[in-house]
Amino acid sequence: MFPHTSDGRSVGRRQFLGAAGLVAAGAAVTMATGSTAFAGTRRPAATPAAAGAFAVPAEDGRHTRTWMAWPDSSTIWRNQLSGVQSNIALIAKTIAKYEPVYMCANPASAAKARSMCGSAVTVISTIPVDDCWMRDTGAVFRTDGLGGLDAVGLNFNGWGGKQTHAKDALVAQRIAGYVGVPFTAADLTAEGGAIEQDGAGTLMATRSSIINSNRNPGMSQGQLETAMCAAYGASKVIWFAGIVGQDITDDHVDATSRFLAPGMGTVQMPLATDTDAWSNDARQQYQILSTSTSATGTPMSVSKIQGPDYYKIRSTNANFVASYANYYLCNGAVISAQFGDTTADAAARSTLARLFPGRTVEQLNIDYLGAGGGGIHCVTQQQPAV
Repeated sequence: MFPHTSDGRSVGRRQFLGAAGLVAAGAAVTMATGSTAFAGTRRPAATPAAAGAFAVPAEDGRHTRTWMAWPDSSTIWRNQLSGVQSNIALIAKTIAKYEPVYMCANPASAAKARSMCGSAVTVISTIPVDDCWMRDTGAVFRTDGLGGLDAVGLNFNGWGGKQTHAKDALVAQRIAGYVGVPFTAADLTAEGGAIEQDGAGTLMATRSSIINSNRNPGMSQGQLETAMCAAYGASKVIWFAGIVGQDITDDHVDATSRFLAPGMGTVQMPLATDTDAWSNDARQQYQILSTSTSATGTPMSVSKIQGPDYYKIRSTNANFVASYANYYLCNGAVISAQFGDTTADAAARSTLARLFPGRTVEQLNIDYLGAGGGGIHCVTQQQPAV
């Protein structure tokens, strides 16, 4: 998130060329200035769905493995491909220190994936992929509290038809088949990065990405809420306005706002001097989340992660995504990014250590991936333990 600079240069997350006439829809709002400290706070446990009812658990639970995908398209990545591959390998090798990683790779590039990722990462070549965005294309796993596991697919359509991803459209179903669990196609079209869940009945998402004719033509907010809740085993959606058309995802929530636990969230905030649409979107998300309640009626308690100064990060790419909030939780660790703003990087590390006590915080240089419009959460998908 926050693909901007303080001088107002227009940029976009996973920005795509040739999209003329698309405008931002998120309205500027006044930032709420309050902040809630989490130090020493007992984190409420997620209440699982009723026994026998499948639901997507909270991401901070134990995982059986992490799923990833190996990028090999020079058409998509051009001269950045080798750099992006190095970033993907670094993420995979880091997560593999804590839990198994399964990397889906095309047969022609499987050997290279194995060489770069090392023996700790399992590379499989039976599930072909177009690109590396496993959060958006992969199976969304659900548990039933009785030892059962199944998977839902969100009918990935290339972020509203902006790109053709015929292989990626089948990844969710093929992963479910590989694992050997039942698969259901959701009654809406979306991406995994567009929906956050707390594992206890509450979801959050941007209207710009979900309530969009490029994904769900003719469907009302109520119909989409019903479909989302059915897919995730939830009962409430917290909506943010989001931003239409300024990036290929139409503003995924997982680069800005995340659940920490039922009734607890965190939002990455811009500098006070940043006034672009993305910064105002983040402020709006913070304001809405801070005044919302969870599915059980608990008032949301919201922490802040301070974003970096775009004048101090390494990258000068106008489309760069510098999101600390796009972290990934694996067994015993928080895998996040660092961008070269040493003060902000250190503050983010400290914040993540406070928000996730007992977990090791790993900060990685993933600048090639950030320049491509994504982060660590975007390229990972957890398979929960049952």
